[in-house]
Amino acid sequence: MTRAEARERNRRALLDAAFQVVSRDGYQAKLEEIAERADLTTGAIYSLFGSKNGLVVALVADYLRPHYEEIEQAVPAGLDLLEAVDAFARYYRRSCDASDARSGLSLQITLLDMALHDPDLGSQLAASIRAQEAHLVALFTGRSHNGGVVTPHQAQRLVTTLRALFVGLSQGVILGLADGADEQYFADAARSLASDMSLIDRDADAS
Repeated sequence: MTRAEARERNRRALLDAAFQVVSRDGYQAKLEEIAERADLTTGAIYSLFGSKNGLVVALVADYLRPHYEEIEQAVPAGLDLLEAVDAFARYYRRSCDASDARSGLSLQITLLDMALHDPDLGSQLAASIRAQEAHLVALFTGRSHNGGVVTPHQAQRLVTTLRALFVGLSQGVILGLADGADEQYFADAARSLASDMSLIDRDADAS
């Protein structure tokens, strides 16, 4: 095994261990336990991630990356904006039934708590999530809508609103608080938002 391969193996082991410990313990998570679960030392954490916060930020990016890749596959090119939003909504609803949905929700809630206790970590997490969401902005930018095309600025506004909608709805589904919120419900709610011209057109000339 090369040095690069060993480094990647250690990085993967630490991220997997961090997911388990951080999801359970939040800001009280101990680096010692994470390192022990990965069969490594805390020195490896500092070497690979720089700090506990660096590990948590990397964990979030690692967790989100495959979801954004799957979204890009679920929302093909050639769809107009409302069709793309519909496909995105249906993908998001299906993810609520995935085997890891509850553990993912646990991580979300834990990270919010950690961000409240550590503003610096909160800023780092926000920057990391915004970087990931750039994929969604690109996904919606250029889609046709009502005779025009969606600009990056408009796509950013839409992504922000859809994120708020889907996070709330998905939490309700997973916790059993959103009876009847099936794929069609998600799609109808998302299309309604995207059709609202006050959202799409208000700042059309902002640039």
